[in-house]
Amino acid sequence: MKIAKTLRVFALALLAAVLTTSCSIEQVKDDGKIAIDNIMTRTSIRSFTDRAVSADTIEMLLRAGMSAPTAVNKQPWHFVVITDRAVMDSLGGNGRQSQMWKESPLAIAVCGDMDKALEGPAQAFWIQDCSAATENILLAAHALGLGAVWTGCYPMVERMTNVSQVLNLPDNLVPLCVIVMGYPNESPEPKDKWKPENVTYNKFE
Repeated sequence: MKIAKTLRVFALALLAAVLTTSCSIEQVKDDGKIAIDNIMTRTSIRSFTDRAVSADTIEMLLRAGMSAPTAVNKQPWHFVVITDRAVMDSLGGNGRQSQMWKESPLAIAVCGDMDKALEGPAQAFWIQDCSAATENILLAAHALGLGAVWTGCYPMVERMTNVSQVLNLPDNLVPLCVIVMGYPNESPEPKDKWKPENVTYNKFE
C-alpha cells in the first residue's frame, strides 16, 4: 500500500511538472510572438498628438537604450532628453519636416561620448553601440504605444553642428541622431522589407 501511495504521489507530481512546463512553453511562445510582432510592426511616425509623455515612460525608454549591446561594455553614449518647446522648435528649423518637431512633445538625442569610447581605430565602434541603443529606444517606444522616427545627424556635418549648438553639447559628445517621438496621430502600414535576394548563406561562390 505504501508503494502504491508513493507511486500515486510521484505520478501526480510528474503530471503537475508536465503541465507547468507546457504552460511555460506556451508562455515563451506567446512572449516570443509579441516580441517579433513588435519588431515587424514598428514604423516611422511623423505626426503626433499633444499628449505629454510621462517621466516614468521616458525613463523606461532610456533604460531600454542603455540595455543595448556595446563593445567591451564601454557604453560610450549619452542621451539628451528634450521636452522644452523652444529647443524642439530650434532643432526642427523651418524645413519640410519642421511640422513633426512642432507637434512632438519629446525627443531624445543619442550621442557618442568620445571620453568613454575605445581608443584608436576601435573608437568608431561607438557608432554601432549608439545605433543599437537607438533601435532599442525605437522598439520600446512602439511597445509602449508611442510613435517615433530616427532623424540622422552623423556623419552630416551641418546637422551635427546644428544639434551640437542648439543642445550646447561639449566637444566630447557627437550627436548620432535625434529620435522624435510622441503619441501617434497617424497609423501608416509597416513596410515589408523582406528580400531573399539580400541574403547569402555561408559564402559567395
